[in-house]
Amino acid sequence: MKDRQVEVVIGGHAVARVAGAVVVVAHRGRARLTADAPAVVALESLAEIAREAAEQHPEGPGALVARQATRWLMKDAEQISPGEPIDFGILSAAETGGVAIFLHGAVTAVLAGDGTLEHYRGSDAAFTVDRVATVPARAVALLVDDPNGRIPELPTKRGIGWLVEGIAQAGGAIVWSDAVRASSVPAPPEAAHQPPPPPTARIDTGPTQRPAPVPHPTETRASTAMLDSVQEQEPADLHQASTQTGGTNPAPRADPDLQRRLEATAKATALTVRVMGFKCARAHPSDPRSAFCTVCGMPVDQTQQLIEVVRPPLGMLVLDDGMTYMLAADAVLGRDPEHSEQARRGLVPLKVEDSSGGMSRAHAEVLLVNWDVSLVDRGSTNGTRTRLPGYRDWIRIPPNQPMVLVPGTEVMIGNRVLRFEPAAPPPFG
Repeated sequence: MKDRQVEVVIGGHAVARVAGAVVVVAHRGRARLTADAPAVVALESLAEIAREAAEQHPEGPGALVARQATRWLMKDAEQISPGEPIDFGILSAAETGGVAIFLHGAVTAVLAGDGTLEHYRGSDAAFTVDRVATVPARAVALLVDDPNGRIPELPTKRGIGWLVEGIAQAGGAIVWSDAVRASSVPAPPEAAHQPPPPPTARIDTGPTQRPAPVPHPTETRASTAMLDSVQEQEPADLHQASTQTGGTNPAPRADPDLQRRLEATAKATALTVRVMGFKCARAHPSDPRSAFCTVCGMPVDQTQQLIEVVRPPLGMLVLDDGMTYMLAADAVLGRDPEHSEQARRGLVPLKVEDSSGGMSRAHAEVLLVNWDVSLVDRGSTNGTRTRLPGYRDWIRIPPNQPMVLVPGTEVMIGNRVLRFEPAAPPPFG
């Protein structure tokens, strides 16, 4: 099992390495980062998610990390940082051998190949970025955007800092490939004659102790399952470019300006949709027809008066390879939806890879109306089929007629299957 050097970059945010995953949480404001800061508390919670996912799926926990992190956003984030969003990113191993990227807010993932850079920006997404990408030749990094929204530059040369396991105060983290490590970092002259330095502070998820941030971790030996599929390649100078990434469900290759504009439109829409609803004991907005909170799963007082609330995401679509799409705004599904008429109207384009030839460019729409999620086939050539939970047969839905999805409903477009699930955890979860 190969190990990877995880180098931290200078900054005042919180970074952790745990069970082969890398977690970065933004620390906002001028106050000093302490063990009780929301960024550190959030980091501990997210690190525990990564640890548990690695225990359950050691061959590739990325899909489970994304699902649990999404539920954490809906249930726990508000309790840790009331009224202030938590910006974070997680890198973990995908079951397919690639790297799983999960982002929320002003955190960017940078994939550096041989002479290419590919960016995934959490701030551009309607809610979260959940992608699987081919491991790049040089490095993959998680970097917190600066207060003006700019992405810090990825260093062209690697340093000697190595975060083995635990928490550090930094501006982000870079996972370098073995080829770059072997060719560009000279060993200390007396390293062979000196014992390794003590490891960095480890994450303690117990109720009575939190680790203090470690300002500058030093290099030591450790093994991780993350990014083992990287190829041995010679280093190349880094410069700005664009490249298509792979993986089970690679991100679409689209015009970056168009994509950012569409996703920004969807994000703005999702944040301003107001509907009539209830609030649970934790003040989360919830569907008035449900006895349990749509966000956290707690019971809801059904005798309270209806009030106007900002609508939260209404659920998620889970693709058959584990990829998840959070439904915070209207979306269009297809093999090439970025340049469709629906995308131009502001629907979030969700590209689904399909090799069967049976999926249209803009195959179907997912529309959020009040508290309902509806599926509409827009006259696709091969149609859209659904299967209700507990049923065996697939039913083709009539074109241009919306069908309200209930949790557990499966949707088939082309040869791909998606399942609609609620965003909230089970009741009392």
